[in-house]
Amino acid sequence: MRSIAFVTALLSLIYAVNVSAASNTQDEIALLKAQLKLLQQKIEALEKAQKNHPVAEKPAQKPSKDKTGKAKPDKDLKFYATIRPTYGYIDNAGESTTDVRDALSHMGVKSTHQFSNEFKATLHGEWGIDLSNNGDFGKARQVYVSLDTPLGEVGIGKQRPAQYLYIAEYIDIFNHASSPFAYDPESIFFVNNFLTYSKELGDFTFKAGAQYDGENGDNYSDLFNAGLSYDVDNLHLAMTYQNNHVYDAETHLGENRILAFSGAYTFPSDLYLAVGYQDKSYDRITSNDRDGSTFDISLGYPISKHYKLKLGYFDFDDGLDSSGNGFDGYNVTLEWLPANKLRFHLEYLTKDYANSTGFDSISVGFRYDYVKFLDE
Repeated sequence: MRSIAFVTALLSLIYAVNVSAASNTQDEIALLKAQLKLLQQKIEALEKAQKNHPVAEKPAQKPSKDKTGKAKPDKDLKFYATIRPTYGYIDNAGESTTDVRDALSHMGVKSTHQFSNEFKATLHGEWGIDLSNNGDFGKARQVYVSLDTPLGEVGIGKQRPAQYLYIAEYIDIFNHASSPFAYDPESIFFVNNFLTYSKELGDFTFKAGAQYDGENGDNYSDLFNAGLSYDVDNLHLAMTYQNNHVYDAETHLGENRILAFSGAYTFPSDLYLAVGYQDKSYDRITSNDRDGSTFDISLGYPISKHYKLKLGYFDFDDGLDSSGNGFDGYNVTLEWLPANKLRFHLEYLTKDYANSTGFDSISVGFRYDYVKFLDE
């Protein structure tokens, strides 16, 4: 009897569990159906709203090249200016003065036009602002047009020569109109009536130029300058050659030849070191030949985030022993750079002349640079 009762109770329990499970399953199915119905209603509402307020599709970007392979025209325009007044105490040839001077303030405009994948035209005009003479504006520093092609870049007008770009520019780190000091007296910074050609070959850049001034000197080329530069990472090495005819009015006196070398390197500590040397031959028809040289070394080191120390040594020899204007000297500059494009400096400069009394100066100066880019 007990076995029959036990079996009967067990069967009753199994039946109750099955009924409960079936009931739970039906409840879950009903809940899912309700959720699906609610979701369907939301989808229908969104579709209706989209029909009433369609979203504009983002237009596809036009390809940069058309079927002919021409690139989309690319133009840009840059305005820039730099104002560099100085005030200093000067002791020159035994006479002491104080004076407000200018460290080559200037302003300019540069426009480039990339009118195909392989051709780019450049217009560049730059004019000086002489704060030491009433702030006069207008003396041209460089004004030229150039065309960059797969075979190289050709420029015509008043331009920077390789002699400056490869030799002087790397030692020209000081806030002074006569820097680099040994390079300055007889070397070229800009050349007018200048036809130039340059070409990059990997880490090497070749640049050559000839001056054609029909109003003065030779009827053809008056000056030739060429150079080769090697630039990789923080290293710069260069060699240049210059030849120019010398005239007194229409009388041809001879020619000058210059062979120059430069090197510059920025060390991991941010120490910058640059050296420039020029060997100059003065060849004259009257046989009064002579040889001279220039040597400049420049060093710059950031002693903190906003302060930089600069040192320079220079030696100029014009080859005239007893009557020459040769000199050597050094300068020390402390710069304060409180913000981008702002610079204040304190400089001591001394020169020792071979055949005259020396030159000493202490000056303070301010430099404010401004650059504005405009996309055409």
